[in-house]
Amino acid sequence: MNGCSEAPREEPVAQVGDRFLYKSDLLKIFPGNATREDSILIATDYINKWVKQELMIQKANENLSPGQKDVTRELEEYRNSLIIFRYKNELMQQRMDTVVTPAQIEQYYEQNKTTFNLDRSIVKGVYVRIPQELANVDALKTMVQDMTDEGQSILRDYCTRYAKNFEIATNWIDFKVLNRNLPVQIDDPEAFLRNNSLKEMTDEDYYYLVSILDYKLTNDLAPLEFVENDIKNLILNQRKIKFLREVETNIFKEGERQKKFKIYDTAINNE
Repeated sequence: MNGCSEAPREEPVAQVGDRFLYKSDLLKIFPGNATREDSILIATDYINKWVKQELMIQKANENLSPGQKDVTRELEEYRNSLIIFRYKNELMQQRMDTVVTPAQIEQYYEQNKTTFNLDRSIVKGVYVRIPQELANVDALKTMVQDMTDEGQSILRDYCTRYAKNFEIATNWIDFKVLNRNLPVQIDDPEAFLRNNSLKEMTDEDYYYLVSILDYKLTNDLAPLEFVENDIKNLILNQRKIKFLREVETNIFKEGERQKKFKIYDTAINNE
């Protein structure tokens, strides 16, 4: 956080010891679309945090020894780490292959199936919550069974007009996404999914319809499409590790060829 220890150059908004915080410092933190009320809240929060930080620094300076306050080595290590991190990121952006093909994803999946057992139940399905007076039950039951593009379009149009909320999940989703919208929470998802392809529920105001198109239970092998993004990230992470290892090795070999370093005998003679 900003602040200075010289004489105030303008009207300060806060002071701790010989440190000042100015209005001009606050102007830098406001988002462009902030209202007056938002600006007051943001400024108050920032000032309080600044005061607490300055008081903590003041207390630390009073109670730590000169040696404890010397952070030269830590700052140098942090600077070096930050420069190396930025250099590696720049190299990866310029040189690392980031294209992962569907064939590579499928190959990884086939070779590592035992690592993709589900830790939760997942479903493909439809959920509709609609006011009882607007619910055409028979029509809804028919619509949720037609998951062609045209059928989905008809169902989505109907739900957009009449439903309070709905979910048409033709991709795999966590069963909890459906469960949290039901009037009665399902404590045993596995039993529910095994025994209900179409489930109707009601409460005082709404009619609920859940159509389970497909499901996988806890400990089942996850479908490829459900984990393909995870696999892509795993492949990229492996490439990253290999790439950075090769970068370090090549830089070391280059330094060795160009005689940029020496390693001295540091063995300790115990005789």
